[in-house]
Amino acid sequence: MFNRRELFKKAGGGMGMLALASLLQDQRLLAGEGSNPLAAKPSHFPTKAKSVIWLFMNGGPSHIDTFDYKPELDKRDGQELAGLDTNTGFFTDQVGPLMKSPFAFKQHGQSGSWVSEIFPEMSKQVDKMAFLHGCWTDSNNHAPALLKINSGMSRMGFPSFGSWLTYGIGSESRDLPAFVVMYDPKGRGVPKGHATNWGAGFLPSIYQGTALRPTGEPINDLNRAKDVDEKQQRRQLDLIGKLGHASTKGDAELEARIESFELAYRMQSAAPEAIDLASEPKHIQELYGLNDDRCAHYGRQCLMARRMVERGVRCVQIYSGGMENEKSWDGHTNIAGNHRGFAGETDKPIAGLLADLAQRGLLDETLVVWGGEFGRLPVVQRAKNSAATGRDHNPHAFTTWMAGAGIKAGVHHGSTDEIGHKAATGKVSVHDLHATILHLMGLNHERLTYRFNGRDYRLTDVEGEVVKAILA
Repeated sequence: MFNRRELFKKAGGGMGMLALASLLQDQRLLAGEGSNPLAAKPSHFPTKAKSVIWLFMNGGPSHIDTFDYKPELDKRDGQELAGLDTNTGFFTDQVGPLMKSPFAFKQHGQSGSWVSEIFPEMSKQVDKMAFLHGCWTDSNNHAPALLKINSGMSRMGFPSFGSWLTYGIGSESRDLPAFVVMYDPKGRGVPKGHATNWGAGFLPSIYQGTALRPTGEPINDLNRAKDVDEKQQRRQLDLIGKLGHASTKGDAELEARIESFELAYRMQSAAPEAIDLASEPKHIQELYGLNDDRCAHYGRQCLMARRMVERGVRCVQIYSGGMENEKSWDGHTNIAGNHRGFAGETDKPIAGLLADLAQRGLLDETLVVWGGEFGRLPVVQRAKNSAATGRDHNPHAFTTWMAGAGIKAGVHHGSTDEIGHKAATGKVSVHDLHATILHLMGLNHERLTYRFNGRDYRLTDVEGEVVKAILA
């Protein structure tokens, strides 16, 4: 029992708590009520890197025609490669003799890095890069190799790198997607494997990549419906949130779905500004090659990537090349024409991106990664009675380079044999590559786990070693 004074005291306090709870709920700050799964989280240990830009050369760029100079190939051009396993590549009946690179190589920078003539602009930036020449993978087919390097597994159903990263440390942007993907805008389509390359797998769907369409509206339904004003839309989202939280508390997938609606609402204001390049000064647009029809499309994507990380987006992946063989870095019939064309599209934009990030102080907190899903064989691929001068797939060796936050610039780690056939020293598996990138982002790859079907999964499965030689 309590008297009238105590009754009013308790009732008044209760009304105040209800009012506070209402305010917190409106701001989505009430514990358990719509907590944002994409909110920035502390990393496992301090690090400089805040974001990743992954420049994905889709199709398998040839390491021996780009950054892995092999003068022995010049000497042995036209000779048969004794002991070659003809099943190494994809076209087992089209294996020819050794073929030298059609491109001239020169040394550049204080590091003396050898670079193919097809990268005249990137060659000026080599002292910012750390090269991994001993990379290898375990598939000679595009789709599984793409899944492997994107998700750590060569089969479907597993979260992509960007999904793992944003699951681990969230995003510093409240109004833009945490993980953004841009694919080839020249009508070549998406990579083989399609959206599974940036999917969330068994992680909550909020962590999947948001693909920007290369033409037209970059994101479907980005603009509000004409018959709905902002207040109406806000009330609709509030109702969805209340119904969702009331019906299934603690459901991670439902929370993620509700947050995706909220993010879409905020993006209606933030995304158009982030991808509007008209505000960039002319000299910056020219730095990225926007005044050159050959590379303007990739330049726009690189410039958008810089604007995204500048605004707190955690991971941006940009694909060069699309679905079909000759519409990507997949130079089966004419390695010279194929690689010269795609290098021409990407060389100036990538060099511009590195220079721009550096001059803005963003390279100190942005990790830039360049590479593909595998390399190419040192022998020529040709059909009988054919003069084709291409190269087949090579899972045994490829080159990846990194630049930016936490990287020891101007170094070369690992090597291939004298003709570039197989990784010889400093071998780096895909799991090693992922472990290193996660480490640079402040994450211990062995601790970044997610329980699914009774097991703790991780990006690196049960393997992976950090490549310490390239760490600053």
